[in-house]
Amino acid sequence: MIPDESRFESDPLVALGPRPPLPEGWTVGSPDPHDPEDLARLTALLRAHEKHGRGWAGASVDDVLVEVSEEGLRMRENVVVRDSAGVIHAWGSSHDRAGGRMLFVHVVERGLPDDDAQACSDVLVDWAVAQAEAVGAARGLEVQQIDTGAFADDDRQHRWLETAGFERVRHWWQMKRPVAPDEAGLVPSPDGWEDRGVRFRLVRRGPDGMPDHDDLREVHEVLEEAFRDHFNSWEETFDEFLHRLREDPGHRWDHWWVAELVDDPEHPRPVGALVGTETGSEDGPSGSYVAYLGVLEAARGRGVGKGLLRTVIADAAVRGRDRVGIEVDADSPTGAHELYLAMGWETSYVTESWHREVPVPKG
Repeated sequence: MIPDESRFESDPLVALGPRPPLPEGWTVGSPDPHDPEDLARLTALLRAHEKHGRGWAGASVDDVLVEVSEEGLRMRENVVVRDSAGVIHAWGSSHDRAGGRMLFVHVVERGLPDDDAQACSDVLVDWAVAQAEAVGAARGLEVQQIDTGAFADDDRQHRWLETAGFERVRHWWQMKRPVAPDEAGLVPSPDGWEDRGVRFRLVRRGPDGMPDHDDLREVHEVLEEAFRDHFNSWEETFDEFLHRLREDPGHRWDHWWVAELVDDPEHPRPVGALVGTETGSEDGPSGSYVAYLGVLEAARGRGVGKGLLRTVIADAAVRGRDRVGIEVDADSPTGAHELYLAMGWETSYVTESWHREVPVPKG
């Protein structure tokens, strides 16, 4: 259930308490989602952060709006640090992702003097801890996890996070696979096909063009069960799941697939799901991205995962796209990455998960 009111403390100064130790004239506040200058500045900071960490920038103003727009603020809160002229030099965003897990975006301008950059980082972390306490208290938790990320080559970010009490807990391969036009024939039709008692199909659509509600619930249930024992898996309600995925600028209902066993045609059983998105490009065709791929344990060995991947590749080829991306748990003991390697995926860059467990004050 999405709360009617945010679980966060909306006033950064209330969250932070006494005035943070910043350079003379610098202030802490909230970004204005209606101010083009604020949006442009946040986008520039995020793109510079990406370029430093992985060699290229992909963020757009739409990605920023996911964090700062009124709709986004139902499950998020933001803080910025401005200089005496009102220019934003640091940005933090917290996302009430699921019970027990709060995501934290931590961006500080590249090129700031070390002392000023460190002061900005300290403010962002202190604010995130205060928000974790607020969210954890609203959810009735004893401990609230802060989950933040870093690029594997970003030594500055690593140093700050470690000093602030975060622990590096996971590595992720960000993988990409090229798509050729003739791969449209990898499957009979990306809209629907069958093989060895497994049917792969798009989520059904109603007369109004909206997806079938029961199909969406099946996707959610399959993914929840498939990832139940995976690293840092937290239960997410159906409403939270839909709300979050629909916020993605690349969200498309015709990128959601279900795999079901049809050994008994009268009672098909959902056993796999793939949620894809569209990714943009500044200088070429767009791509597809596998946001979620889950297969129930009872169906493993039936070619469900491979069939879903072949489907999204074929769909990308039909749409004239030139790549499909996916994130892979580099530390997983399952060896699932071997399937991706065998099907042509290669690692583009590596990211990391860093966690800090925040005790929630009682009362």
